[in-house]
Amino acid sequence: MKQQQYDYVIIGAGIAGCCVAYQLAKHNDNILIVDKLSDLASGASGAAGAFLSPLLGKPNAFKDLVTNSLKYSTEFYQKNFPNCINTCGTTRIPQNDEDTEKFQSYIPYMDFDYTNDSEIKDGFFFKIGSVVDSYSLCKSMIECSSKEVQTQFDCEITDLKYEDDIWILKASSKDTIKTQNIILTTGSELSLFDEFYLKIRAVWGCRIDISTQSKFTQNYHKACSISKSKKIDDTYSLVSIGATHHREKKGVENLELNVEELLEKANDIKKLEGTNVLKHYVGARACSVDYFPMVGDIINSKETLEEFPYMINGTHVETNRFTRYKNAYVLTGVGGRGFVLSPYLAKQLVEKIVNKKELDDNIRVDRLFKREVKRIQ
Repeated sequence: MKQQQYDYVIIGAGIAGCCVAYQLAKHNDNILIVDKLSDLASGASGAAGAFLSPLLGKPNAFKDLVTNSLKYSTEFYQKNFPNCINTCGTTRIPQNDEDTEKFQSYIPYMDFDYTNDSEIKDGFFFKIGSVVDSYSLCKSMIECSSKEVQTQFDCEITDLKYEDDIWILKASSKDTIKTQNIILTTGSELSLFDEFYLKIRAVWGCRIDISTQSKFTQNYHKACSISKSKKIDDTYSLVSIGATHHREKKGVENLELNVEELLEKANDIKKLEGTNVLKHYVGARACSVDYFPMVGDIINSKETLEEFPYMINGTHVETNRFTRYKNAYVLTGVGGRGFVLSPYLAKQLVEKIVNKKELDDNIRVDRLFKREVKRIQ
């Protein structure tokens, strides 16, 4: 049995965890990122199409969050990991007549420059649209951190407790890991903290990599997303097709059906010639009940409600009076926009941890705690 001690342990090595590690490494050189799987980006992040594109719609808080994140993340990837991003542009295509009317109504509220696609009727081409290589990006983040980030895989954390100002983590490998700070970036799995307000709705997604004789010079998005082609040889190119579309665990149980469905949706966008499925991926995207991400220090609901039992009756209590687990943080609920949101959110979370900078109310876990307390009878 090994015993190790760190300043920070990040649980979950997907895009959210790697972004947090990268930002933390600017301030600290004693960081460990662990994952129960065998490598980086092996869960939902590895299954994601990893497309970056604008959110269309009329102004609202969630659209503002996505817009700010897309601006930040695109620049972040281009500056720090230019070999992992392809900013080739994306054409957004309405799915039906009703969708076409909606797209037209959104024109006054476009946050990014666009042109009408010359080949697809009613399609809007956004130059900022991009796709990233999920695995290479996560690997580069860990390897290119300003200070070394240590990794430990095949390491499932089965239990944790806070004792004498230290978090003690028990791993399936029988190792004991000690840390001053713990950060959960575990996607749809939040059982390490038994908190009723930390609710996640898993949305299963599927991605396939195909070889095809068809060539695409940009990304497309309709009912699914198609990536720009990467040359394999003089005849064939590699193309990724992805979608997030199942509330239940159909992503695993009906894999063959998902592949057929993705190919059908892709052919509705562009005709695929000489197609061969090379690899398929399935993962559960973590969505919160209100679609906003969950970021910040974790509230101890039991101790908070013991001190303020009248919250159950709707009495307002300032959030700075809530009892929180010491040095315990979370970043999850990024849904199908993990590669858009994660760099932006990780920067904010690390600013909170290191410099005590307050988070925006729309992303803090506090909103969910207050919402769920009202549901207690």
